[in-house]
Amino acid sequence: MIQMSIRTASIIPPYEAIDCTDVRIAANRISGMVRRVTLASVDPATSDRADVFLAYEFTQHTGSFKARGAANLATYHLDQGRMPEAGVVIASGGNAGLACAWAAKATSTKATVFLPATAPLFKVAKLIEYGADVRLVGTEYAHALDASTKYASASGALHSHAYDHPLIAAGAGTVALEIIEEVGNIDTVIVAVGGGGLFSGIAAAVMNTGIRVVAVEPENCRAFNTALDAGGPVDVSVNSIAADSLGARRTSQMAYELAQRLDVTSALVPDEAISRARQLLWDQRRIVVENGAAAALAALLTGVYVPKTRERVVVVLCGANTDPADLVHRNP
Repeated sequence: MIQMSIRTASIIPPYEAIDCTDVRIAANRISGMVRRVTLASVDPATSDRADVFLAYEFTQHTGSFKARGAANLATYHLDQGRMPEAGVVIASGGNAGLACAWAAKATSTKATVFLPATAPLFKVAKLIEYGADVRLVGTEYAHALDASTKYASASGALHSHAYDHPLIAAGAGTVALEIIEEVGNIDTVIVAVGGGGLFSGIAAAVMNTGIRVVAVEPENCRAFNTALDAGGPVDVSVNSIAADSLGARRTSQMAYELAQRLDVTSALVPDEAISRARQLLWDQRRIVVENGAAAALAALLTGVYVPKTRERVVVVLCGANTDPADLVHRNP
């Protein structure tokens, strides 16, 4: 059964790690380094109640929004003269590692990336292409994270995090500023949530604007939803076709606490709906996105989130690092 829960502000004291000012500073810092997001409207016949736009963030460098946070972190430390000789180390299921490696190459620094041995081979190959030192450890993100922490302590490398870092989150949130600039007055942003970095950045960017954020997760990768129900982040099991990008065991404290200050809807979608949304994007637009990105659209297509009449909604398609071989190639 699909579940939805809505949370509002004032459950706990405000969390001040990042706010809109941090996101705007990040936008200035990485301007010209990242690609501005492209917006596309959805045909009225497809969305007869609302004005819906798709944010094509999957066209970003490295194929996902993660490039924004990686660029912000690397550039900040270089500007401050704080980048160690060992460069940056990160644990990642794939996308954050790709972004870290790309940012390191773009700024002439080093990147060491720890991944689970289950990471998709094409992501490993791309990391090597970017010049990263790739290390495969264990079978889950948690295993890679533990190994990366030990490496940072031994080498002195700057330890980045795939999502739970203020510079990473603020960089990710710059996509929301661009969306607002391009679309104008919007009511709702729908975004997939894994560990919570993109959600945190968007939440900070739209704070005090009245914009609602719909945070979408697979039914069996629900770290954010569980945190809201439990009163804080807790470990969860993960089992979903979107686990390679949304399979964090625990959402960030930052994401949890920012959620208390917004009009946030936490939505859960089944894997079948994610597959259908991904296929629909291919059939109707010849767009190939990863399952994690399709999850955001699935919430809208399945009616898990139902916009009001004339509500202006933006669905963030956040990544496309996927093998398209499982898509059914038919005429739209």
